[in-house]
Formats: sequence, C-alpha cells, structure tokens
Amino acid sequence: MVRFIVGKTIYSMTYYVKMLLHKIKCSHILVKKQSEALSIIERLKKGESFDKLAKELSIDKGSGKRGGDLGFFGKGTMVKPFEAASFNLEKNQISEPVKTEFGYHIIKRSA
Repeated sequence: MVRFIVGKTIYSMTYYVKMLLHKIKCSHILVKKQSEALSIIERLKKGESFDKLAKELSIDKGSGKRGGDLGFFGKGTMVKPFEAASFNLEKNQISEPVKTEFGYHIIKRSA
C-alpha cells in the first residue's frame, strides 16, 4: 500500500486523493464582535451584496479586498469551527456568525 506523510500524519494514497478532490470554495466577512456579525447578516437578508460588505467591513484585508473570496480549500486547512461551518453549508448558503480565535466569520459557500 502506498502511503503519504503530510506533516506528522500518514495517509493512504486513496484517502489522500479523496482529501485533495473534496474541496469547497467560500468567501467570508470577518469582524471582531458578534453584534457586528449579526448586523451584517441583517443587511445581507435585506439584499446587500456580500462582496460589497466584505470589501467595506471585513478585518481580513487580504480576502476583504477580493470580496471575501478565500478560494478553494479542503478539510484540514482552516481552523476547526470555520471548517465545520463551511462544509455544512449548501452552495450559495450564508452561515450564522462563526466564532474562532480570529473573531466572528460570516461564511458564504459558493462551490
């Protein structure tokens, strides 16, 4: 059996290929306070653009300038609460606020 070592973890070739193929694409808006996140969700529900709000309000300046776009990522890439919320979203669904060590995220899954 062929095995790959990634960091300190050993994967079988089959598992590793499945892990690489199972990627999703998300955008997020990161803020410091839960109240800010809830306010942004209300604005999104009223029809404001996720892209526009990410550029305007996200404290993640890297993804913020791209409308919150984080690109494609697989499991094991993001912090656990963010990963769990992202992989539980349906395409085009927006999450409730997700708390991590970085603040509160509003996540939109696009693929």
